[in-house]
Parts: sequence; structure tokens; C-alpha cells
Amino acid sequence: MVQFSLGIIMTILGFYCNITTTEWLFQTLAIGLVLSIEGLNTAVEKVADFIHPNYHERIGFIKDIAAGAVLFAALTAIAIGLIIYIPYFL
Repeated sequence: MVQFSLGIIMTILGFYCNITTTEWLFQTLAIGLVLSIEGLNTAVEKVADFIHPNYHERIGFIKDIAAGAVLFAALTAIAIGLIIYIPYFL
């Protein structure tokens, strides 16, 4: 839900700053990347919980890897956002 809300905020900011078509493409790709990886992370967690409902070290490791993928996608999106928006605010 947080990622979706941030995607909406960044979309509004894009309209406010009147970003270029190329910037829209990168921003849309970044938002889609984060939301897609977050969806995959949720799926991995639900499947892992279904297979082994109690805590298990290997299941925890698998969940950590999936969460790490979300982190990398989010960091990439932040970098893209900074590259796009810093010139508009300086």
C-alpha cells in the first residue's frame, strides 16, 4: 500500500513539475518495477507461509531474498526520481 501511495504521489508531482515524455517513461517504468516486484514478494511470502506455516530458517531466508529484491527495486526508483526531480527544484 505504501508503494502504491508513493506511486500516486510521484504521478501527481510529475504533472505538477510538467516533466518531459522521456522522464514520464522512466518514472512509469520505476513505479511499475517496484509494484511488480512487491507483488512477487507478496506471492513468495504467501506460498512460503502455505508450505510451512511455522517459522523455519530456510523459509525465512527465502523471504529475506524476496524482500531484498523489493529493496533494490525501491532504491532504483529513488535514484530515478532524484535524477528526474532534482533539476526541477534547484
